[in-house]
Amino acid sequence: MKRRLSVLMRRNVAIRKRLARVHRRCRAPMRGTRPPMKLQYAAWSFLSAIAGLLAITEVTTLLGHPLLIGSLGASAVLLFGATESPLAQPRNLVGGHLLSAMVAVVVVALFGSTPLSMAFAVATSIFLMNVTHTTHPPGGATALIGVQGAAGPAFVLLPVLTGTLILLTVACFTNNVVYHRSYPRQWL
Repeated sequence: MKRRLSVLMRRNVAIRKRLARVHRRCRAPMRGTRPPMKLQYAAWSFLSAIAGLLAITEVTTLLGHPLLIGSLGASAVLLFGATESPLAQPRNLVGGHLLSAMVAVVVVALFGSTPLSMAFAVATSIFLMNVTHTTHPPGGATALIGVQGAAGPAFVLLPVLTGTLILLTVACFTNNVVYHRSYPRQWL
C-alpha cells in the first residue's frame, strides 16, 4: 500500500511539474519570418481554386448529385495555395479524405450521429491518417461532415472520392501549366 501511494505521489508531482511548464512552452515570437508572397502565385491560386470548385459544380450538374462539401474547399486551399506542402500531395489528399469518409460511415453505423460520435470520428480519422502517413487536415472535416449528415456507404464515393479526384485533376493541370509551379512533388 505504501509503495502504491509513493508511486501515485511521484506521478502527481510529475504532472504538476509538466503543468507548470505549459505556459512557458506556449511562448513564441509575436511575428515569425515569412518568405515574400509573389502576386502571381496568389493570383494563380485564386484562379486555380475557382477552376477546381467550378469543375466540381459542373460534374454535380451532370450527375445530379451534390459533390461539393466544405472539406473540399479546405483541400483547395492546400492544393492551390500550398502546393509544396506534404499535406497537399495526392497520397494525403485522396487517402486522408477516403479514410475519413470510411470512418464517418462506420461511426454512424455503430453509434449514430451524436456530439460524442462526431468527436470520436474526427479523432479516429486523425489517428488513422497519422498511422498511414496520409494526414490531410480537411479529412477531419470530411469525418465531421459525414457524421453530422448521418452518411451512408455512398458518401465515400459521392461526394468524397469523386470530388477529391476532380480537385486532384484540376490541381495537376493548373499547377503545371505555368512555369512557377510544379505539382505533385510525389504521388505516394
